[in-house]
Amino acid sequence: MYTTCFQRRVFAFATFLLVAGAIFVTLVSLAHAAQRPNVLFIAVDDLRPEMHCYGMGNMVTPNFDRLAARGVRFDRAYCNIAVCGASRASIMKGLRPTPNRFTSYMTWAMKDAPDVPSLPLVFKQQGYHTVSNGKIYHHKTDDPEAWSEPAWRPKTSSIWWALPASRKFGNGLRSRGPAYESADQPDSLYPDHQICDRTLSDLKRLSKQNKPFFLACGFYRPHLPFVAPKNYWDLYPTDRARLPENMFFPHDLSQVFRYTWGEMRAYHGIPKKGQVTDDTARQLIRGYHACVSFVDMQIGRLLDELDRLGLADNTIIVLWGDHGWQLGEHRFWCKHTNFEVATHVPLVVVAPGVKGNQVSRQLVEYVDIYPTLCELADLPLPEHLQGKSVRPLLTNVNAEHKNAVFTRFGGGDAVRTVAHRYMEMRAKGGRGPLRGVGLFDLEKDLQENQNVADDPAYGKVRRQLKTLLDHQRAKLAGKEKSLLRRIRG
Repeated sequence: MYTTCFQRRVFAFATFLLVAGAIFVTLVSLAHAAQRPNVLFIAVDDLRPEMHCYGMGNMVTPNFDRLAARGVRFDRAYCNIAVCGASRASIMKGLRPTPNRFTSYMTWAMKDAPDVPSLPLVFKQQGYHTVSNGKIYHHKTDDPEAWSEPAWRPKTSSIWWALPASRKFGNGLRSRGPAYESADQPDSLYPDHQICDRTLSDLKRLSKQNKPFFLACGFYRPHLPFVAPKNYWDLYPTDRARLPENMFFPHDLSQVFRYTWGEMRAYHGIPKKGQVTDDTARQLIRGYHACVSFVDMQIGRLLDELDRLGLADNTIIVLWGDHGWQLGEHRFWCKHTNFEVATHVPLVVVAPGVKGNQVSRQLVEYVDIYPTLCELADLPLPEHLQGKSVRPLLTNVNAEHKNAVFTRFGGGDAVRTVAHRYMEMRAKGGRGPLRGVGLFDLEKDLQENQNVADDPAYGKVRRQLKTLLDHQRAKLAGKEKSLLRRIRG
């Protein structure tokens, strides 16, 4: 009897120690989490890196510039695939696209890479409150486990046009309203303003919690249609709209690289075949710029609220656009290519302790975002990641990083170094025989107007870059098989 009673006391005491220990570990974990920086993750659809701070155009973007002044601007950042759904899935999963994974705008991250933890899911598992507003994934309901609360989008997100005359054409897949619209309407009528409103409200709400947050805010503009209030259009008079100097297909390049920009042809006023008129081109350019300035206003509102709430000093901000956008270069519109204008993207990183007004010209890729944020927040890096953290570049913008970045779309794969871009087009979505090759000397021809793949003077460069691309494809194919085996058990 005495032994049994003693054993019970020992057991009870041991249980108490275990429970107390678990509580202590939990409290320590919560305390550590509370000290971690917040994350404001800002996505902008179809954004070219031509904001004023990039010095590449004439866009009016004081708030983009203001954000860049707070951290590091990356001048040579590249998406890994120039289409929204696939690019976003690649960023969020930390995996490169392949001919079998992340291929189109309709990509579902959770279907193409199941059981691979996404960026927000890792933050959630590590004690962060994760929130998604607007367009982060292409599909609102993609990767639902990653968010602490259901992803939110404005109810008006399907009403792209402010004017009834524009809406009468509908918003079907193949028949839509006009490609651009200038309306004398208040900002509050537009989805991106509403997304910003929601994010401002969440910033205020989340700032009162005793845990850090990962708040994603995705703006729709400047995606087609180029719809923005008239006062933003007024920033860009028609007589100042400049057409690209290279509205022609690259010289000596195979026709297999030609692109017909079908996405834009679904909009009213855009011909089903052939080129748009110069007048239409100027209005499209004006509309694109107006939409960027409209989003710039929302960026300013976010920065103001961060400052007002006293969150700025302990918040990591990452601003990215899912890919570039062609505004008539090579007679192309939209994205869906491996050319410079479609793949060159903005990337700005602001973080506690990181000096502002810095510019890095090192080559970086969007698969680098995932490991970078994990390191900045002191989170463990999942084994599957295929990018490389740019954290060292935040301290030394000239630190070594990568000598090449890789992009792909459809049957095309490309490698971009500081000096050259080498691109291939293959049949069967990139899995078949070689159909065409392109090589551009970016030091002499940044606009990629002259293919030099068959120039004997570039023979050595062509062989080197082909070897680099072949090696990358082979390595990626091996990792893809290994990943599939692990997922399938």
